[in-house]
Formats: sequence, C-alpha cells, structure tokens
Amino acid sequence: MIIDGKKFAQKLRNKVKQEIQSVKRKTGLTPGLTVILVGNNTPSEIYVKNKELSAQEVGINSKVLRFKSTISEAKLTSVIHKLNKDKKVHGILVQLPLPNHINGSKIIEEIDPNKDVDGFHAINVGNLSSGKDALVPCTPLGCYLMIKNVRKNLSGLNAFIIGRSNLNGKPMAQLLLKEDCTVTIGHSKTKNLKELCKKADIVVAAVGRANLVKGDWIKKGAIVIDVGINRVEKKGGYKIVGDVDFKSVVKKVKAITPVPGGVGPVTIACLLSNTLKAFKTIHHFKK
Repeated sequence: MIIDGKKFAQKLRNKVKQEIQSVKRKTGLTPGLTVILVGNNTPSEIYVKNKELSAQEVGINSKVLRFKSTISEAKLTSVIHKLNKDKKVHGILVQLPLPNHINGSKIIEEIDPNKDVDGFHAINVGNLSSGKDALVPCTPLGCYLMIKNVRKNLSGLNAFIIGRSNLNGKPMAQLLLKEDCTVTIGHSKTKNLKELCKKADIVVAAVGRANLVKGDWIKKGAIVIDVGINRVEKKGGYKIVGDVDFKSVVKKVKAITPVPGGVGPVTIACLLSNTLKAFKTIHHFKK
C-alpha cells in the first residue's frame, strides 16, 4: 500500500471545512490564521503560499505578514504580542528559518500557547510529553494520523524513529508512546541503526539523509513513513527523494509514504486542523 498523501490531506481538509461551515452557521465566527514571513527565502515563500491557499479553501481567514530580513527581534516580538491580543486571530505561525540575528526559539516562546498552531511552544511540548491535550507539531501529527489510518490498534508494536529533532523525532515518539508502542529513537550517533530498524513494525525516517533506509533494513509488513526531503543531482538538474530508498523498500512493507506526495500535503492539512482546534479552545467549544 502506497499512502497517497494528497488524497489523505484532501479528506482531512474536507473534514475541517465541514466543521468550520457548521461553526460559522452556529456562531457567525470564523477561525483566523496569521503567518509571519521574514526575508526572501524561496522555499519558505512556496510553503507559505501553499498554506495560504489551503486555509482559504477550508474557510479560514488567512493573512500573511511579510517583513524584511532586517527586522529587529524586538519589533518582531511586538508584532506577535499584538497578534496574541487580536480576537480575530486564533492561529499564529512564524515561518522558519529566521535570519541569524533573531533567536527563533525566543520568538516562538512569545506566541500565546493557545495560538501556537505549529506546536513548538514549550507549554505545548510539555503538555504533549505529559500526555495532556496539546497543539501538536504538524508534521509528526500528520505521520501519526497516516499510521493510524493504516492500523488502528498500535498497542505493543515496536516503533523506530530515525531523527531526534524537536520538530519531528521527539514529538513523534510522544505520540506513539501514547498509543502504547515500544519506541526507540535512532540518530547520527547510533551505532546499529540497521539492526534496530529491522526489528521495527513502524519506521519513521526524519533524519535528512537521502535513501538512507534500504530494503534490507525493513521488516516485512512494516509501516514506513518517510519525512525526508532531499535534493539529489541528476542529469540536467535534480530530483527530490526521501530518507528511504523507496524502490528497495516498497515491496516489503504493509504501507509506505512516497516522496514527494506523502507527508508534505498532510502537514499543511494538519496546520488547518490545528487552527480549528485553537479556535475552539479560545472560544471554549465543548468537545
């Protein structure tokens, strides 16, 4: 089974859209998302445009605030404080990376945790790790939802996560621990990555090394989620590949995400879902 991220994302967007329409009919209120973009980073511009279009599709009031790369940390902090107080804004997202003179971690901590739709604020991180309700980072949330769509009961399964970043690896581990998986995290210093990977029922590769995971790394019938996005040169240009060597792995697995067209579209759909969740929390909607 090749997991079609585009179709999965469309289903999630449709669900969010229906709920937003219902909320609008009942209350007259509309969820609002504001994205802050600093500088002229081309990949960031593309991501932000995709987020803006997707938000509009589901009925979220979406706004992008663009600033020159020379903006000061104090000025950016002031902008965030203003958005925190704006009752029409329910989600705030600061597009990373930021220029070197701005402390990204410090900026994230200035966002109201209830509006932190990226799930990066320390309070959301702490709530997730404590098993409490939280806004979860969009990429691991998308991975989790796709895994659950393949197999509802994950209890007792061995999960191996390659990558220990705060954005992907660590929150992914917390989500799978909550499902009673036995979770192992591998990283650049792990000595026996291949042997650990071969034991896993679930593999999430998020390390940023092109085609690292080969077919002989994978247990037959495993679920493989490839978060990697790597540029590999080829004649006349380049192609995008994941952390998993798709051709050698695909015939062995129960399910796998392709690159591109796997995790990426679902990540954006989860941002919309998080915005709706933030809106409901702020307006005290009953679950």
